Amino acid sequence: MNIDVTEFCQTLVADAPDAIIFADAEGLVRYWNHGAERLFGFSKLDAIGQTLDIIIPASLRKRHWEGYTRTIQTGLTRYGDGDVLSVPALRKDGSRVSIEFTILPFHDRDKRICGIAAILRNVTKRYEEVKSLRAQLAALRINQGG
Repeated sequence: MNIDVTEFCQTLVADAPDAIIFADAEGLVRYWNHGAERLFGFSKLDAIGQTLDIIIPASLRKRHWEGYTRTIQTGLTRYGDGDVLSVPALRKDGSRVSIEFTILPFHDRDKRICGIAAILRNVTKRYEEVKSLRAQLAALRINQGG
């Protein structure tokens, strides 16, 4: 099998069903794949050059930027080594989705973090199912006097 590894990697990232986003040290989107277009509704042209605020609910922005800045400055993150983070996110139409994601800090030649990539997945359906099951369980406990 003859496969060009560079072409394979480019295709994998561009066409992955999960959203793959890269933001530079200032939090500006520099890469936005087809999965990100599907998940968030923003085209690549809409997203490139914008801050991550386009997908972060206003109530979570302060906490997000504090963590992002700390990670860029120190190289330390609470969400390294493949830890999954679950948060709400915004779509272009203003609707909210539940997402899970992992991050990968990128370093420049001087070993400084120059940006962060994230791989994100829509888990809204699962989140709603779990929320419904919890409500049903709570109702059962109330009805049973527990």
